[in-house]
Amino acid sequence: MTLAVQAEGLVKRFGTTKALDGVDLAAPAGSILGVLGPNGAGKTTSVRILATLLKPDAGNATVAGHDVLRDPVGVRGKIGLTGQYASVDEELTGTENLVLIGRLLEMSRSSAKARAKELLERFGLTDAGNRAIKTYSGGMRRRLDLAASLVGRPEVLYLDEPTTGLDPRSRNQVWDMVGALTSEGVTVLLTTQYLEEADQLADRISVIDHGRVVAEGRADELKRHSGSQTLQVRLSDPDDVTATETILRELTERSPTANHETGLLTTPAEDPVLMSALVRRLDEAGIVADELSLRLPSLDEAFLSITGKPAGGEDSTPESGEESTA
Repeated sequence: MTLAVQAEGLVKRFGTTKALDGVDLAAPAGSILGVLGPNGAGKTTSVRILATLLKPDAGNATVAGHDVLRDPVGVRGKIGLTGQYASVDEELTGTENLVLIGRLLEMSRSSAKARAKELLERFGLTDAGNRAIKTYSGGMRRRLDLAASLVGRPEVLYLDEPTTGLDPRSRNQVWDMVGALTSEGVTVLLTTQYLEEADQLADRISVIDHGRVVAEGRADELKRHSGSQTLQVRLSDPDDVTATETILRELTERSPTANHETGLLTTPAEDPVLMSALVRRLDEAGIVADELSLRLPSLDEAFLSITGKPAGGEDSTPESGEESTA
């Protein structure tokens, strides 16, 4: 397995505050690594080090085979970065912004124009290409910002909370575009506080809290971290709730959560045969269920279990020198 991004023992201090305290990260080529954490946990500091915008006080990292300390120029030639806020020039048109970036990357004028046209088409911005960015909606700006980070055809793309402030439709558009990039071999490191975003996109997730990686794995593995599965039963007749409560209590030796108005009951399901046993008991009692399902804890529940705070929650010791959304 080839690692496009590998960081080991990253440490970074801002004054007396230790923003990173030995962070390890690894992203295989062509994958999406989601990096989650509360405000001030160290997500953006990690991205800045991997993008050669900050030097670590200790530790090492390589990106696309280049060492971030010994060969920062080599790293910059392989990466693209989309920050938390759109970085395009609002007075220029979409085409002008992309051509400008292409020229800064030492493309010929014709190559820069061709690349700008290609990216505008890809991100559904062709009709807006000759309009000033200040006339764009928030979703259009984020799409153009993402396009700008791809002008140089990077092997590794850093997305630092790329959908902050977007409406659900625009967010889904960005998700589709990010997913398409990995099919082309691009490696994506995604920092986000939207747990649904990480659940939707990331192949693996690293959770950072107080400058350390406190959990890592696939989304389903992290969900299991917070406990067992949950059994949900929705009855056809809410009048059967009491009888079903009794059955569940006998099967699990604990009291389920029950809503007598909606007919919905939930209970932790640690025994894998609970579902079949419940179906048999309900059938014997003549009770009809409209819904009977097992679900893992949500990523939100897992995040709360791992960090002790909800996603987007404030860290009691925010990092000096880092944005509040880091």
